[in-house]
Amino acid sequence: MAFTRTFKQLRPIVAALGRHKVATALIVLQVALTLAVTSNALFIVATRIVHLSRPTGTDEAHIFVIRNGWTIGQNATQIDANIRTDLDTLRRVPGVGDAFSSYGYPLAGDGSYISVRPKLKPDQKARGPFAMIYAADEHTINTLGISLVAGRNFRPDEITTFGPNDKISPPGIIITRSLADKLFPDGSALGMTVYFPGGPTRIMGIIASLQGPISMTRSSDGDSVLVPAHYVDPDGVWYLLRTDASDMKPVIAAALKALQARGGVRVLDPKNGVITMAQARERAYATDHSLAMLMSIVSGLLLLATAGGIVGLSSFWVSQRRKQIGIRRSLGATTGDILRYFHAENFLIVGGGIVLGVLLAVLANLGLMKIFYPLPHMPLYVPLLGALLLWLLGQLAVWGPARSAAKVSPVVAIRTE
Repeated sequence: MAFTRTFKQLRPIVAALGRHKVATALIVLQVALTLAVTSNALFIVATRIVHLSRPTGTDEAHIFVIRNGWTIGQNATQIDANIRTDLDTLRRVPGVGDAFSSYGYPLAGDGSYISVRPKLKPDQKARGPFAMIYAADEHTINTLGISLVAGRNFRPDEITTFGPNDKISPPGIIITRSLADKLFPDGSALGMTVYFPGGPTRIMGIIASLQGPISMTRSSDGDSVLVPAHYVDPDGVWYLLRTDASDMKPVIAAALKALQARGGVRVLDPKNGVITMAQARERAYATDHSLAMLMSIVSGLLLLATAGGIVGLSSFWVSQRRKQIGIRRSLGATTGDILRYFHAENFLIVGGGIVLGVLLAVLANLGLMKIFYPLPHMPLYVPLLGALLLWLLGQLAVWGPARSAAKVSPVVAIRTE
């Protein structure tokens, strides 16, 4: 019965809105722009939250890294010998479970990685999948706390060296499962040969997962390769250490003291040259946190502004139609009839804005994808959920003015000319 009464009021509601074209159009446009902006903004927030919550695949809570710089004048042989001595020393430090050296570490950031595009054939013209390389040894898997799902670990006699200008050509490698699936979708990666710029190499092991040094929004930042080698860069190397201690500060201090005992060959910065994986995650995703916060604030302010516009317009129209409301009340209209009238009117206005807003939201997402921002395709349910939110917000915003209108006494019709 109530629905029938509301439906019968649609024609006079549309006619009344036609006499307020400018005000109605402004609210419709405001709703449309709010839906378009908030849908994309909240979608960006959701993608950022997913992005920054991804695990690195390592035992983040118990890993820290030390930046070790070398003094000038050391050649590759001397650096390799120093690395081997340092690692042996670090593994003997109380509280250190294991350690290895590499060029970078998960979430290290731009400039701390080496990339490769492995090919399936030496004469392959198409580019292989993008992957990031970690220098590794037989202690790497244990240090990072990652799991070997197929194949075997490196042996000590397989650990070689490579420098900044060397073409990498290891006899064997260990890769992540995601990279294995891209190279060999049929699941036959183990034991297969792939080709690096320096020559062929065999996949001897597959690990579950290991995020790369750069925290980019792409499907390849979990495609990593472990190369059995020490990275002999005259500029320095990263030592990655794992401890079972809940408080890493004493272990970090002991590790630095052990390295400082062999002075003259290295340069250490105890303040800025040591970082835990938890700190690395916080630093790597600082921009994502800021972006998510900014987008959330913008969306909230837009929703408040839209609700305020609906309340203001509804209050204005109530004051303009007090005589009409009074006459309807004197002719037998109930409080519910008046409430339903204004709620139906708001539903139509917001509905018009939503139709336009969904179209603008989709177009804005396509523009962000292709021009301004590396954003994935936004599912249609995102603007539809936004539409539902705006409809509910509109109904809540109009409730106060509608309730005020419903209280207008029939005597108003007599007092108003």
